[in-house]
Amino acid sequence: MNTVIEFLQTNGGEMLALTGQHLFITLGALFLGILFAVPLGVILNKVPSKLGNFVIGIVSILQTFPSLAILAFAIPILGVGMFPAIVALFVYSLLPMLRNTYVGISGVDPALNESGKGMGMSAWERVRHVELPLATPVIMSGIRLATVYLVGWATLAAFIGGGGLGDFIFNGLNHYQPEFIIAGAIPVTLMALLFEFILSKLEKSITPKGLRNLTA
Repeated sequence: MNTVIEFLQTNGGEMLALTGQHLFITLGALFLGILFAVPLGVILNKVPSKLGNFVIGIVSILQTFPSLAILAFAIPILGVGMFPAIVALFVYSLLPMLRNTYVGISGVDPALNESGKGMGMSAWERVRHVELPLATPVIMSGIRLATVYLVGWATLAAFIGGGGLGDFIFNGLNHYQPEFIIAGAIPVTLMALLFEFILSKLEKSITPKGLRNLTA
């Protein structure tokens, strides 16, 4: 216990700063991923299925690239630091959100879409009022999965000078100091659990009431 207190007294300020950086990297990559993947998933449902499957296949191939390789490829183009780390992790976050959006929208009963069309809804209104609400549980599942992944992957930002709790983890590994590894790993784990809890509550709050019992 005394060792923990001493460590926090010495490194608590830096730990707090690195946690803030880690949070910023995670949320930045997540925001870009949602901004890109969800609209693209909707659009791919409006084009021939072969094209939709092709695009998702390309994103799936990107997902197979080692995360460190993507970070390394970002350096010649974007340099080092937090921004290239966010961009690289954004690429890595795309697949769960894009695939789930595509699957969720395509799983909406066509009869419901036809009903909306019969009520005079435009294509955009049907997306907004019919497709997205009904696909919410599947889309949110993809966002939750991507977020948990991003919290862990953000530790790799330390390799290109992006900061975050990876600094503690890799410094601990390089200098054989387990206390730094633990000080980096525990907040990352807690952050992932916290995001999972918050997003699960958000999913329940925005899921239409008629679907909540079906997805509980």
